[in-house]
Amino acid sequence: MPSRDYVSAPVSEALGMNDIIQGLVGDLEQLRAGKIGVNDAVARSQLAKQIFNGVRLYLNGSKMLSDMAKPAAQPAIPQTKEQVDG
Repeated sequence: MPSRDYVSAPVSEALGMNDIIQGLVGDLEQLRAGKIGVNDAVARSQLAKQIFNGVRLYLNGSKMLSDMAKPAAQPAIPQTKEQVDG
């Protein structure tokens, strides 16, 4: 098993990716057990695909914005009289 990516883990948790994947696993199990039909399974997988596309767009947009971001200017620290007199 690959090591966990702690940088992107909060994003995947915030977007509920684990729940989506678990839902797909459940759908496959239901399909194999004959509890849902092929059309239902395909519809659910297509919905998950669109969610994953949205996540991809979100992550690409976040990366693009962070790459374009400029560092914030550091505010000037006011000097005390002792520092000025020296």
